[in-house]
Amino acid sequence: MGRWQSLSVGFTAMASPCEILLDGQDEAALRAAAQEAIAEVRRIEHRYSRYRADSIVARINAAAGTGERVALDAEAVSLIRFCADLWQASDGLFDITSGVLRRAWDFRAARLPEPGEVEALLPLVGWQQVDWSGQPEDAWIALPRAGMEIDLGGIGKEYAADRAALRLQAHGVRHALVNLGGDLHALGPRGLPECAGAPWQIDIEHPRPEAGGLTVLARLPLSQGGLATSGDYERFFIHEGRRYCHVLDPRSGWPVRGWQSVSVIAANTTVAGALATVAMLKEGAAAPWLQAQQVRWLGVDAAGRPQQGGE
Repeated sequence: MGRWQSLSVGFTAMASPCEILLDGQDEAALRAAAQEAIAEVRRIEHRYSRYRADSIVARINAAAGTGERVALDAEAVSLIRFCADLWQASDGLFDITSGVLRRAWDFRAARLPEPGEVEALLPLVGWQQVDWSGQPEDAWIALPRAGMEIDLGGIGKEYAADRAALRLQAHGVRHALVNLGGDLHALGPRGLPECAGAPWQIDIEHPRPEAGGLTVLARLPLSQGGLATSGDYERFFIHEGRRYCHVLDPRSGWPVRGWQSVSVIAANTTVAGALATVAMLKEGAAAPWLQAQQVRWLGVDAAGRPQQGGE
C-alpha cells in the first residue's frame, strides 16, 4: 500500500459535468474503481434516457396508445415502483407522466405557451391512468393514450449517483464522493490522515447570487448518503418581470413559484432528489412536508429568505 492521497476523476454524463473524489492508498485500485463507477453511470444513462431510441423508456413511450405491454426487468420495476409510491405520497405532484408538458414550454426560445397549448396536454398527464404490473413473473407497463410518455429524468442522475457509489463500495472504496452535476452521494467520510473522519464539505450555490452578492449560500457536511438540490435557476426565462422555470406543476401544467431552491440530505441521493423536487412542487406547503419526512433540508423561498430544518 502506498501513501494516502486524494484522487479526482472527472467525466461528462447526462449532459452534466461529473466528478468522483476518492481518498485511498492504492492509486491504481482507486482509478479502476472509478472507471467501474463511471461505466455504471453510462449504463443507466443509456438504459433510461428518453433521448435514446434504444432505451426502455423510449420503447414504453413508442408503445403508448397501442395496447402493447412493454416488459420490465427487476431494476425497471424497482424504479417504477419508487415513482409510483412517491406519486401517492406527494398527492400526485411527483408524476413521471408530466414530461409531455415540455412540448408547450420552450425555455430556450423564452416564450409562453400559446392559448390552450398547455390545456391540450393535460389529458396526457396522470400516473393514475397508467397500467402496470410489478409481479416478478409478469412485469410490464402500458400507457393507455397515444402521446403519453414517462420520463425518469427526475430521478435519473440521482439513481446513477447511488449506483456509482455501490460500485465503488464493491471495489473496496470506503472514502469517496460521487458528484453527478450537483447530485451527490458520500461513501464514508474523508480518509486522508490529516482529515480522517471529517465529512465532505458541500457548497450549496446561492440561487440568486446577483441579488445577495453571495455565490455560496451554505456549506453542508456530508459523511454518508445523498444530497440533491432542485431549483428555479437551471432552466428558466423571464417574461414581463415574472420568472418561468422548468419545474412544472402536473395539475396545471404551469411553473411553480414558491421556492428559488431546495436542497435535501437523505439516506441516498435518489430519495434526496425526489424530496427536493416534491418540495418545489409543494410551494407554500413544502416546509411542514419536509419536516414530516425527517430529513435535513435547506431552502430559499420566493422572497429570497433562507429556511432550513431537520437534524
